[in-house]
Amino acid sequence: MPSPPGQAPHILAPLILASASPRRLALLAQIGITPDAVTPTDTDETPHKGEAPRPYAQRLARAKAQAAHRDGAFILAADTVVAVGRRILPKAETPAQARTCLDLLSGRRHTVLTAVVLHGPDGRKAERVSETAVAFARLTEAQIMAYIATGEWQGKAGGYAIQGSAAAHIRFLSGSHSSVIGLPLFETAQLLRGLGYNLP
Repeated sequence: MPSPPGQAPHILAPLILASASPRRLALLAQIGITPDAVTPTDTDETPHKGEAPRPYAQRLARAKAQAAHRDGAFILAADTVVAVGRRILPKAETPAQARTCLDLLSGRRHTVLTAVVLHGPDGRKAERVSETAVAFARLTEAQIMAYIATGEWQGKAGGYAIQGSAAAHIRFLSGSHSSVIGLPLFETAQLLRGLGYNLP
């Protein structure tokens, strides 16, 4: 059966997700995709001096895809960055880091960028960057302490998880909700179809 106009012919090849994130697995499942393998990569995520958020996200996603690369397979990698202006917020690992992030995000708008990189089994490569504007309501001291007590912030870029209780404090979002969670589904589906992955 021929592929629809503008869509590459289907290629039968395994899909490898270059990520240990259970959130990205769950998001892919939402659009009917189960990777054939999950290959987490050990990538140094230290920003370069003066590096802006968008090129930083692209560099890490490319590095993850390259580290997981396997001939004859689709390789899907992504990296999500939370930024206030040119300032890249860390993936919070301690309550103090989470507190610093929440104090900075409280009552203001920030940007979430997710870079997605796809390697095709035929050697082609494609990538997209999803940019989403998000704004928190002004947080009280009690709200910040209550959120830190949930532990949802651990390992999360910017110190929060929008799919958790932090959603109660998000007053504005313009862009891709799934990108803020960790993988922009529309852009990801476009990349997969474009390189011939069998996606409805």
